[in-house]
Formats: sequence, C-alpha cells, structure tokens
Amino acid sequence: MRKRTIGTDPRTRREVSVLSLGAMLFGTLTDEATSFAVLDRYVEAGGNFVDTSNNYAYWQDGSQGGASEEVIGRWRASRGITDEVVIATKLGARPKAPGTGFVENGEGLSAEVVRASSEASRRRLGVEKLDLLYAHIEDTAVPLAETVHAFGELVDEGTVGLLGVSNHWSWRVERARNLAAQAGLPGYEVLQYAHTYLRRRSDRPGLLSPDGDQAAVQGDLLSYLRESPELTLVAYSPLLGGGYVRDDKPLGPSFDHAGTPARLAVLDAVARETGATRNQVVLAWLLGGEIPVVPLVGASSVAQLEESLGALDLELTDGQRARLDRAR
Repeated sequence: MRKRTIGTDPRTRREVSVLSLGAMLFGTLTDEATSFAVLDRYVEAGGNFVDTSNNYAYWQDGSQGGASEEVIGRWRASRGITDEVVIATKLGARPKAPGTGFVENGEGLSAEVVRASSEASRRRLGVEKLDLLYAHIEDTAVPLAETVHAFGELVDEGTVGLLGVSNHWSWRVERARNLAAQAGLPGYEVLQYAHTYLRRRSDRPGLLSPDGDQAAVQGDLLSYLRESPELTLVAYSPLLGGGYVRDDKPLGPSFDHAGTPARLAVLDAVARETGATRNQVVLAWLLGGEIPVVPLVGASSVAQLEESLGALDLELTDGQRARLDRAR
C-alpha cells in the first residue's frame, strides 16, 4: 500500500498508509474475532494506520468507552505488533459517567483530563507512547492555551508523538497552532474531519454549536489546508456508514439539497465506466484530489475491508475527476 508522511518534525513524523482503518465499533458491534481478522487483513495488505478513541463506542454498550482501544491492545500483544503500526487515538469526548454522552457530560480538554486520559489510553492500548493523539471535540470552557500546553508537554515528555485535532472550527485550529508556536511547543499537524464526495449543508446547527457543524469539512477548512500543505487531512465517514449503497440508510438532512442528486448521478456514471462500486469511486476521488486526503474507513467484516482496498487500484481519468468535481 502506498504511504505518505504525516508530521514535519523528523523526531515524530511517521510514514503511514494512504488508507486508514477505523476501529470505532471493535469490541462492541464488531466482536473480537472479527476485529482481529479485519486488522490482520489490513496489515497484510500493507496498511499501518489504525484509528480509535477513548470513548469508542460508549453509545453501543452504555459505558464510557474504551472497548476499541482494549481490543487493539490485545491484538497488538497477540500478534507481536510494535511501532510498525501507527495507532491514533483521541480524548476529550469521553463521557464522565456511564449512561451519559459527550454533549452534556464530556470529559473536556483541561490539562488534568489530557494527562489522565492519555495515560489511560496508553494502558488500554498497551503502549508506552501514543503515536498520534487528537483533541476530539472543542472545549470552550477551558482556555485554549491550557489545552495547547497540556498536549505539547506530552510530546516533550515522549509519551505522545504527533498531535491532531478533530471537530474544531478552523479558526480555533489556527489559534491553537499559533499559541503552540509562540510557546515553542509542538502543535496540531493532523486534522480529522467528516469528509466525503457529497457536500453537506452549511446552514444547519451542529451538535455543539448553533453556528453550524464544526465536524464537517467546508470551504474555510479546505482553503486552510490548501495554504498549509504541512497539515494532513484524515477524512472520517467517507462512505457515510453505508449511506452510498444501502437503501435502508437514508443520507439524512445534511445532504437534503439540490446538489446531492446531481453528484450521485455523476458518481454512478463513473462507477459504470470503471466497473467499480460507488464506495470505491468515492475513495479514489478522495485519494487523488488536489488536497491530499487520508480516507478513514470502517469495516465490520473482511469483505467490507476488501471493497475499500479495491479503491487503491482505481485510477480516475482527468476527465472523470473533472466531471465529479463540477457536479453541482
């Protein structure tokens, strides 16, 4: 599998596969044996970039999360995996108590939480160092400088390699990076956001803000990435949880606009021309775009993973890509 570099500092940057594997449901909806099989096949195919979080998947079992990290930790130990596989995890959106959620009762991004939660993630994963640690969601109740310093100190201490950020307004990402630079601390270099071929409406409130959905890629974030090639965009939910292919899974109100049918029509045309699936065309479009993207794909079976792996061999022509881009 092709690789790309994430991070800029020679001491912490890593070579990762261009397709990342999401482990969100490992240990809950996806049982351990299946999770191990998916991880094994991913590594066999050359993949080395696995994504999880300290709160996955609390909404499935009424817990605070942690099952996904624990499964990955047991898989690593059973397979003798060391640092050849880059494990990314997140903190900040873990519920403070079972039976609650991150919107009303999230742990947040205080210095105390950053240190304690990162240590707990290292224990569950069975690692001495977290390869990549994300700030999962915004915490406007904590001064941004406090969070920036807490993350930077972990890198300086050697318990974290690279820093990332997810589901933040782009202006807060830039402000955080400036604060880190002014303090001589490492800053966020990997940005994980919801991104796919279909465009989301920007006029709907998000879970955490009435101003919109800071979790979704919009024009401001794309322009920020275009001007900052040192940053890496990891696109989560690129296949909309099966929304492109499952008749029983509606796309939802975020995609309820005139552009969705137009883009789906072109997507289907390109799929017919290439002999690929909708999902594979979406992944190929993300992988080969002007702004490099690392798609983050989930898989609840080896067969689902195989479909995503097939996108790595799909080369869209310039004409096909132009038609996909132009569809409105």
